[in-house]
Amino acid sequence: MQHAETVTFGGSGLDRAAELRGRPADLARAIARQGACAILLWQGKPLVQAPDLEKLVRLPVDHPLLSQAGEPLLLGREENGQLVLAHDLQGWCPEDMDASQLGAFIDQTEQTHPDLPQSHVFAELRRIMTRLSPRDAELASTAKAIQSWHLSHKFCARCGAESRISMSGWQRGCDACGGQHFPRTDPVVIMLITRGNRVLMGRSPGWPDGMYSLLAGFVEPGETIEAAVRREVHEEAGIRVGKVAYLSSQPWAFPTSLMFGCHGEALSDEITIDPAEIDDAKWYTREDIMLAFGGAHAELMPARKGAIAHFLLRNWLADTLE
Repeated sequence: MQHAETVTFGGSGLDRAAELRGRPADLARAIARQGACAILLWQGKPLVQAPDLEKLVRLPVDHPLLSQAGEPLLLGREENGQLVLAHDLQGWCPEDMDASQLGAFIDQTEQTHPDLPQSHVFAELRRIMTRLSPRDAELASTAKAIQSWHLSHKFCARCGAESRISMSGWQRGCDACGGQHFPRTDPVVIMLITRGNRVLMGRSPGWPDGMYSLLAGFVEPGETIEAAVRREVHEEAGIRVGKVAYLSSQPWAFPTSLMFGCHGEALSDEITIDPAEIDDAKWYTREDIMLAFGGAHAELMPARKGAIAHFLLRNWLADTLE
């Protein structure tokens, strides 16, 4: 695909400085020699500069607030040699926090820590992902994915003992049984299924009215990407798929998925949904999708900007899938 790596969260070319992981002395020397900064997360929300929300805040590594945060994760090295670390702020609860908004489909809230300037706010990544530069988007999504994994994998899967962070955040080790555990990434296929001038779209229960997207599903053990595309589309919508081609991928840190964008050619038209899988599915024409992207469709909302579904649909409309 011509523009595969221009998808949100992809293509910034971050040097992850993997040779420094697990070598604290070398890491300390590199920080002293090249300098370092830290980005901060709270409840999975990155700290960004208000009011535009277009840039990650980079704190000095000796900022007092970082002493209240979790262990640093080494994200990588900038082109100027500066290292970038990530911290997860734990144990803080804003006085005016609306807990019902955290984790909501659309979280519009912003939080400001009393030890930071008012221009520094925590904002939900899905809300701001298209405003960030490719580099900031990659840093934020990587930090969010790894920190989410640490929060949900504190105990050894082999013996149940509490594990510890190692390798600069890229591993967990169990001192009780010697087990080593690595960050989890869940492979997911998301499918642009077309038949002539139409594309298959579906919706999950609980989505806002008018919101449809491309069908998607997890790849199962022992399954190829192509087989997963055919299986998921048939399970969810009853449509048989023939030729399948890979288009692009997107790391999706909500919480730990890697989305494989594919194009599939439908062999049938009649939709039979599985209500246990999706709420509805429909065929929409190119004209429908163009109207939706312009906010002018009577019933269809545009796919979320920044998501790979929007990226694939936009390239389909522009005839740039190849």
